Amino acid sequence: MSPQDRPGESPVESPVDRPQRRSERREHLDELLEAAVEAEIETGRREETVEQAERSLVLRVLRVTLGVVVVAVGLSLLVLPGPGLIVIAGGLALMAQDVPFARRWLAKVRERIPEDEDGGIATWVVVLSVSALVMSIAASIWFTFLR
Repeated sequence: MSPQDRPGESPVESPVDRPQRRSERREHLDELLEAAVEAEIETGRREETVEQAERSLVLRVLRVTLGVVVVAVGLSLLVLPGPGLIVIAGGLALMAQDVPFARRWLAKVRERIPEDEDGGIATWVVVLSVSALVMSIAASIWFTFLR
């Protein structure tokens, strides 16, 4: 019984078929990029040419990716010593330009951050958070390398 005749198993791909599958995937990705560029131009922000639309898409992907990473770091800082809510707010602020739910979440997170009279983050919150972060990093370095 050959591998192709066995039920539930995928047939073995020959080396000849691999370039064809790659080219199909590449065509699919090209179609997706063209559709994204077309949608970017149709939204009518500031992009008038294909190059501007592609640049805008790359910047948007970078902002959202960096925002997700910063939010993930902020979530870890909620349980570790450090300014977790402030870092989460920074990540959501990065994503808020491009992701609608990030704007709503940013408003909710900002409500939980202690503010001063001007509506900014209170100085004592920043000082205390950064101090806790520096002390925890110093303690980690001491515990790991110097004890």
